[in-house]
Amino acid sequence: MNAPPSRRLAGFTLIELMVTVAIAAVLLVVAAPSFVNFQRNSELTSATNSFVAAVNAARGEAMKRGMNAMLVPATGADWSSGWTVFVDQDRSGTLNTGDFTVIQQPALASYFSATGQGTASETPAYIMFDASGYAKTKTAGFGALTMTIARNDLSGAALSEQTRRIVIAKSGRARACKPATDTTCTASADE
Repeated sequence: MNAPPSRRLAGFTLIELMVTVAIAAVLLVVAAPSFVNFQRNSELTSATNSFVAAVNAARGEAMKRGMNAMLVPATGADWSSGWTVFVDQDRSGTLNTGDFTVIQQPALASYFSATGQGTASETPAYIMFDASGYAKTKTAGFGALTMTIARNDLSGAALSEQTRRIVIAKSGRARACKPATDTTCTASADE
């Protein structure tokens, strides 16, 4: 009688498993910082797009309702705390209970800063559009302005690369740009 051929059991040895886990750990250590950077860059783009959408919503509501519409920081002059778009129905220049709220944006993540120029840097800060869709000041002048959203966890060239600016022309047109690659994307831009 012949003995059955011996069969080797299939599977991993302990050494093979340890080598695989070690390689996975090294890849994770290398990839994790890149993933965090990718995620924060994506959040920067999202915050910029949300701000441009809020500006366009304010302008659209002003023209649709034939009244001033405003975009203001959630708290004082700190745009990083979020923002609110409202139709200024009582023409007070501030958000009151009688005003129609269009959009409320929650605060940005702690690694972002948002700063304004023009009326967006006043106390209290604001962006206002009249019934024709023009960017205006509270003294009835035209008000071109800019907003800058940047990552505050970076410095030098990396910070410049991860900064976005929203330029609002006197006509009310808003555009987002990247100062690192666009020479017309300055804090004092008005077009």
